[in-house]
Amino acid sequence: MSPTESTTANHTKAVSPAPKSSGSGGGWKDFVAGSIAGAAQVAVGHPLDTVKVRMQIEGAGVFKGPMDCLLKTIRNEGFLGLYKGMASPLVGISAVNSLLFWAYSYGKALQTGSATATPTLSQIAIAGAGAGVVNSILASPVELLKVRLQTQYNTAAGGKTVFRGPVPLAKYLVQQFGFRGIMWGFWATVAREIPAYAAFYAGFEYTKRRFAQSLTDGDASKLGVVPLMLSGSVGGVSYWTASYPLDVIKSRVQNSAAPPKGPGYIAAAARDIAREQGIKGFFRGYTPSVIRSIPAAGVTFVSYELVMRALNAGQ
Repeated sequence: MSPTESTTANHTKAVSPAPKSSGSGGGWKDFVAGSIAGAAQVAVGHPLDTVKVRMQIEGAGVFKGPMDCLLKTIRNEGFLGLYKGMASPLVGISAVNSLLFWAYSYGKALQTGSATATPTLSQIAIAGAGAGVVNSILASPVELLKVRLQTQYNTAAGGKTVFRGPVPLAKYLVQQFGFRGIMWGFWATVAREIPAYAAFYAGFEYTKRRFAQSLTDGDASKLGVVPLMLSGSVGGVSYWTASYPLDVIKSRVQNSAAPPKGPGYIAAAARDIAREQGIKGFFRGYTPSVIRSIPAAGVTFVSYELVMRALNAGQ
């Protein structure tokens, strides 16, 4: 981004410094800030995530739309039904976000040669895509447990076992399928995370830099909570817009009867969705995902940025 210019009283132009990069180039501070940001994200966004996953998994005749899904879940399972599967992401996404923000900061530093240099938006997107790949190592099992718990209902149907939490479910999957039982859908997760996090970070950084140019003479470190929240919300909407069909495929794969085999399972799942529901099937649950992402991604970035500022204070 080009430096911001401001006109002084004597009409000379002074160049304000380019905004410093958030993060510590892949240091321990990114782990701490990412962990806190992940917990905040889950606390704010999990109920609508449950609606999103159920819309993706169930056929078109089960729910008329997101509001119908929300109301039926509350009516049949109580308000806490919206928090099914929360234990897995609450613990897991804290770890996932720690790894994600660390890998993202490290990816920026690799490209710019410095933890404090300002990367271009292209470099931001590349770092985000790379972080998505690394992130998948933890995100895939966390998402697997979350999806399978979210699509359980209060009573067993068709002889299915109802699991009371992520630990019993994880034990069962390992006993039944071995290591691949817990890494079920890993490559589908990777396929989603690459475009998702490229757009996530690029959307956030672009908007944050525009706010900085308008409000703080280009100094992003002086932005308040509201512009950071709005920037994060743009990142969240960008995330789902770039990756939603791939997320539908991932959810379908991770909720199937057995772990997929062979490299072609992503394409096979896509064909099944297209045959059963048409193009609309790839966007079932998109609306609650986007609505959820506005506060959830906003809180994620606000938490990360403010924690990083506190950790970097005095340096």
